[in-house]
Amino acid sequence: MQVYLDNNATTRVDPLVLEAMLPYFCEKFGNAASRSHSFGWEAEEAVKTGRQQVAELIGAELDDIVFTSGATEGNNIAIKGVAAMYADKGRHIITQATEHKAVIDPGKYLEQHGYRVTFLPVDHYGRIDLQQLADAIKDDTILVSVMHGNNEIGTLQPIAEIGKLCKARGVLFHTDCCQTFGKVPINVQEMGIDLLTCSAHKIHGPKGIGALYVRRKRPRVRCEPVLHGGGHERGMRSGTLNVPGIVGLGRAAELCRLHMDTEPVRLAGLRDRLWRGLSSQLDHLTLNGHPTERTPSNLNASFAYVEGESLMMGISEIAVSSGSACTSASLEPSYVLKALGVGDDLAHSSIRFSVGRFNTEQEIDYTIDRVVAAVRKLRAMSPLYEMAQEGIDPGKVEWAKR
Repeated sequence: MQVYLDNNATTRVDPLVLEAMLPYFCEKFGNAASRSHSFGWEAEEAVKTGRQQVAELIGAELDDIVFTSGATEGNNIAIKGVAAMYADKGRHIITQATEHKAVIDPGKYLEQHGYRVTFLPVDHYGRIDLQQLADAIKDDTILVSVMHGNNEIGTLQPIAEIGKLCKARGVLFHTDCCQTFGKVPINVQEMGIDLLTCSAHKIHGPKGIGALYVRRKRPRVRCEPVLHGGGHERGMRSGTLNVPGIVGLGRAAELCRLHMDTEPVRLAGLRDRLWRGLSSQLDHLTLNGHPTERTPSNLNASFAYVEGESLMMGISEIAVSSGSACTSASLEPSYVLKALGVGDDLAHSSIRFSVGRFNTEQEIDYTIDRVVAAVRKLRAMSPLYEMAQEGIDPGKVEWAKR
């Protein structure tokens, strides 16, 4: 059985999404910026519909939505764009240590160009401290960027409280919602969000298309463009609009909105079934991230005395990851887990399972059986596990030097 449990990396396109997209490749192929004929009008109407569908999912207005090529571009526009637009007001930005690289790297880029960037620490569950955030905000702070749900460990941040704090201090608030958009209820008005990033391929839509919510009222938020040429998307993102992709993103968002009361519950049920099955049969197993305040699709666990890469080879028919898809090629332990205080040994033994719309209970049960068997086989060859079973902590052993 081939089982796909890497839905935090990307998802299979829903057939209903593909069905909506297909006419816009060959039949309705107009450029949405062509306002002089019916082909362009048809494309423009499709873009408007997609914009509305995305907006409705997060409680936004249609004109608040800016289409991008995905979350990486959206995060860059939000962070670099706000930094450039509001540089006269201040040059200080606050984010946190466990952000996606698409937020951390723009922050480091800005540091090289005269900005101060504060990377807040997180607790052992991966959450920031609101008092530390409040203390970090200074007179020259222009932006706080904190992701909603972590892509590796699933921990949810207290977004509404962060938004309220930012509003009280007159600071713009951006959140990367790639792992929560369509999976967790979001309302940009109630949560005080000024900029929000999302991507279609995390919610069973196509790759290469995303959206950036940019508040237009109370306050009106502006971003300097990262790409120049043509002034599309309120001047923030030039380029011919990807009409089939926008149609796909819109339809995917609509499906999430229609099933918001049921699908997250089902995903969380599969996630919890997987955890119960593993934790009831394996010892020295650690859940990474917050035990309850986490995305419904994510389960990140450390299998002590087992090397994560070896475990993945042992369950090669099951698609999982040892961290973020953007950094999993690295031999370094996950910077997210290290920020939680997880030691290198446990970090190297961690596996991320992420469920999606098309996963079944049968697949979860099969995964439990295969993972348990593989872990037991690998531990049977581990002298460190044998020592642990005898009550000896391998981490406290003073090994003889040669």
